[in-house]
Amino acid sequence: MPEDAERDPNEAFKKRLKSFFTPPDPQRQKQALPPKARFSIWYFLIIFLLLTLVQNYFLAPTVETIPYSRFKQEVAEGNVNNLVIGPDRISGKLKGKGEKAEQNFVTVRVEDPNLIKELDERKISYSGLYESKFLSNLLSWVIPLAFFFFIWRFAMKRMGPGYGVMSFSKSKAKVFAEHETKVTFDDVAGIDEAKEELQEVVEFLKNPGKFRKLGGRIPKGVLLVGPPGTGKTLLAKAVAGEAGVPFFSISGSEFVEMFVGVGAARVRDLFSQASGHAPCIIFIDELDALGKARGINVMGGHDEREQTLNQLLVEMDGFESNKGVIIMAATNRPDVLDPALLRPGRFDRQVVVPRPDVKGREEILRVHTRKTPLAENVSLSVIARGTPGFTGADLENLVNEAALLAARRGKSKLEMSDFEASKDKV
Repeated sequence: MPEDAERDPNEAFKKRLKSFFTPPDPQRQKQALPPKARFSIWYFLIIFLLLTLVQNYFLAPTVETIPYSRFKQEVAEGNVNNLVIGPDRISGKLKGKGEKAEQNFVTVRVEDPNLIKELDERKISYSGLYESKFLSNLLSWVIPLAFFFFIWRFAMKRMGPGYGVMSFSKSKAKVFAEHETKVTFDDVAGIDEAKEELQEVVEFLKNPGKFRKLGGRIPKGVLLVGPPGTGKTLLAKAVAGEAGVPFFSISGSEFVEMFVGVGAARVRDLFSQASGHAPCIIFIDELDALGKARGINVMGGHDEREQTLNQLLVEMDGFESNKGVIIMAATNRPDVLDPALLRPGRFDRQVVVPRPDVKGREEILRVHTRKTPLAENVSLSVIARGTPGFTGADLENLVNEAALLAARRGKSKLEMSDFEASKDKV
């Protein structure tokens, strides 16, 4: 049956007509063309220069440059004809003598009031030439502009697609696809209470119908509060990894720029991208850089940040939780946040991520030493008891410093002495 459809001339005509009116995909065209077949402006410039070189040096007739004194002598003898008198030069032909053929010549023009009279007396044909300077003046502007244009294009390509003229309003969020978010709750240790609270978010992203049947509404925003290094960003990635959804990660400081209105445009672009990838998670790190309380800055100059914050509030109000987009944020300064962010319907749930206790530090050490060869005398519980106040980032750095120290000492396994010596550095 498919072969008959392909042989049908009406079906073939419909396909060709549809392909004619359908705009081509630039990315597919670029992939379909071999590298040599792609157009480049440099090819055009090289061909143009080669043609100009051939025309000027190989195809142009030979022209002899003579001094004006000889030109006057040849005029007196009547050996010139077909003169063309221009503003700056005089060109024409020298009559051949004997077997010598006519020769084109050119000479500089000198103010000579008797020249025309002499040409008329000897009946030598001449004509005037008006040389327009429009082209030369145009080229004097076009060539430098073209040069700077190509330099600018080259610089833009070197910097990448994110630095174009129209890219200021584009969101700078890093997007991790489902298969790229490999962090799960197994990689997060020492903060069991926070994981239990976020398990509900994972369940909603996996099975939203379970909540909708009972009329439940998942919180639009989840705010992770805790000291630096306690694993807030890792926890947000683990939620996305457990749910198997895309993960948008951006810092609060990346919204605000020196140009007014750019931050608000980036907020709109971020939420527009997220709605196209729903269900997904938007994670804003260091929210206090963007969400400080309005009106507390007495020095002024914060209109751009306040406009960005207002746009964030508007987007969160217009965002329906049943679309499957969860907004997560992290901060270590919840006291400076604007109260409008923390009201119900926005970041209406706060999850505290504290420093780990002794049991939590031991679990974190086990996670970070999974692929690390340890000697028999290493006791992770002893290390955990000896590192009070350490966060997850501190413990990760401790294991790394111990591994570097053991490598410098030429050991094949990490010993307890390596961990004890690394405490002083961390």
